[in-house]
Amino acid sequence: MRAKRITLQIIYILFLALWAYAAFSKIFEYEIFKYQLGKSPLLAPVNGIMAIMIPFIELVIVAMLLFDKTKKRGLQASALLLTIFTVYLIGILSFSKDIPCSCGGLLSTLTWTQHVFLNISFIVMAVFGLIFEKKDPQKNFTGKTGIA
Repeated sequence: MRAKRITLQIIYILFLALWAYAAFSKIFEYEIFKYQLGKSPLLAPVNGIMAIMIPFIELVIVAMLLFDKTKKRGLQASALLLTIFTVYLIGILSFSKDIPCSCGGLLSTLTWTQHVFLNISFIVMAVFGLIFEKKDPQKNFTGKTGIA
């Protein structure tokens, strides 16, 4: 059981790092991020609001992952947001190959295929985290995972 708790802790740390990095890279490169969103055929009409909402949602998920009471919801939100991003990526790539990556930072160096696989890997990790959360006997008795 200890190995599952350690694995769960690692999953939380990886998601915290992912979302914090993604959000802050978009915030620090806001004009570039907004411009790149505007190049997307689906997001061009709403690129201004999306350039604000996406990093905001990512930071909300970071906050959720920081507290025991909301960690599970943070993993659920992570899986949902990554699924939305992945479906969007696959959909947009079906129509055009010349869409700039609006990810920011190091993530913008990935190819589209690498990006899709990275997203899927994190989705799988979130699912395993949710399974481990559900099976944690400490949580059933104390309401906490025992993980800080």
